[in-house]
Amino acid sequence: MILTVTLNTALDITYRVGALRPHASHRVSAVAERPGGKGVNVARVLAALGHEATVTGFAGGATGRAVRELLAGTAGVVDALLPVAGATRRTIAVVDERTGDTTQLNEPGPQIAPAEWGAFLDHYEELLPGASAVALCGSLPPGVPVGAYAGLIKAARSAGVPVLLDTSGEPLRRGVAARPDLVKPNTDELAELTGSHDPSRATQDARRRGARTVVASLGPQGLLALTPDGRWHATPPTREHGNPTGAGDSAVAGLLSALVEQLPWPTRLTRAVALSAATVRAPAAGEFDRVAYEKLLGQITVTGDITAA
Repeated sequence: MILTVTLNTALDITYRVGALRPHASHRVSAVAERPGGKGVNVARVLAALGHEATVTGFAGGATGRAVRELLAGTAGVVDALLPVAGATRRTIAVVDERTGDTTQLNEPGPQIAPAEWGAFLDHYEELLPGASAVALCGSLPPGVPVGAYAGLIKAARSAGVPVLLDTSGEPLRRGVAARPDLVKPNTDELAELTGSHDPSRATQDARRRGARTVVASLGPQGLLALTPDGRWHATPPTREHGNPTGAGDSAVAGLLSALVEQLPWPTRLTRAVALSAATVRAPAAGEFDRVAYEKLLGQITVTGDITAA
């Protein structure tokens, strides 16, 4: 079982409009609702790849109930969310069908009480022994300590479970110092962490700060990985146009599934980039176009060298 932690779960709502114009009314051509938050998206993709995934974090209010009802219909995903008094947030993606661009609106999430956070820590430690890997994903809801991910990383390492961190800002900085097995920032998050806008230099700095492996998302330029075994750059054949929501989460699912399967790094990166690109082609957040994914697997270019990083 792969455990994904989404402390700030969401109900992802995607609207499609003919053309998005400021200060104008719009007719929505299609609406989709999915259980969301980064770790939930990761779990859904893992399940589609044939891995059993367990989702934990918080869910509350009417939105939280909707998230759990939708999760119940997702084969291969086990709901281990904890109830809280506050209401789970919503995220709104508005897709402009004319340009393919997406505008994203994200609510902050519920206020988590100290007792609710303490209950989660106990719950998390109970889940760890059954996990083959852990993904810690996304933002922290109000009330959760800024060093929360660092503590969760240390608990996973004590249990002998490899852990991936995908977050930003101060939670990323503190989390990296706790020595996760893998971090997956995008270029902006990596620059904020290290102060460098050169991805090659920034990945080296992130490793020096504690991460065993750094996989940086370069957007249309694919993924750059700095590992103990070497450095690789994986790129898709073309720039994808569509809804990018969840593309990074699909990359995380690709990396985690390949880690559990003990695949070599070039194969891990090929899977992650293909999944990410196929997610941009999908109509709603947290899904990927399987036909496109299988085609893209043979079109990803991986360059690099096998040297000690």
